[in-house]
Amino acid sequence: MRILLVEDDDLLGGGVCSGLRHEEHAVDWVKNGETALSAVEETRYDCIILDIGLPKMNGFEVLRKIRKSKNNTPVLMLTAQDGNDERVKGLDTGADDYMTKPFEFTELCARLRALTRRTRGMASELIQYDNIKINTTAHTVEYNNQAVTLSRREFTLLVELITNQGRVLSRHYLEQKLYSWSDEVESNTIEVYIHHLRKKFSSDLIKTVRGIGYIVAKKQV
Repeated sequence: MRILLVEDDDLLGGGVCSGLRHEEHAVDWVKNGETALSAVEETRYDCIILDIGLPKMNGFEVLRKIRKSKNNTPVLMLTAQDGNDERVKGLDTGADDYMTKPFEFTELCARLRALTRRTRGMASELIQYDNIKINTTAHTVEYNNQAVTLSRREFTLLVELITNQGRVLSRHYLEQKLYSWSDEVESNTIEVYIHHLRKKFSSDLIKTVRGIGYIVAKKQV
């Protein structure tokens, strides 16, 4: 999952960023509202964690501008105030969920998973495609009822392709899902991961659309 964290508190932001990366998410961390808007304009995120009390531009204004630009990325807002008014204002402005500081990191992760499931139209954490079974919470994969070991980026790539089955996804799109700003991206990195997935599953699972990207065939319901 590619996540934007907007938090100006160094201690909290550093802890959340480190924890999310330990959970094998790609995370970009910014500390003010103006930089957050620039990041959203340049990068396609799966979820945004947005603090309200930010320098230069508060979280409500950032969220208002994000929604005004027709960007529907799920937003989880953070506040230091345990008051109903801020929660209502945030939700009315376009937030998808809300958490009050301090919070449990495990709950934050669960809420992020729930938000992205809803965005993808998934009823649960389980995905099945032919003989492939994926648990997005446990990060486990089975193929023909046998466990398959995938790296974090292989897992993310597989989920992205299968949940977008029938759509051609460009290399640039896939790179944005796998890497944060601080990661080095080699020119053939997506091709290498696609090769690994074909070896672990089937050579026919992922089709190359020359000059455009990659696609997993849509299965008829």
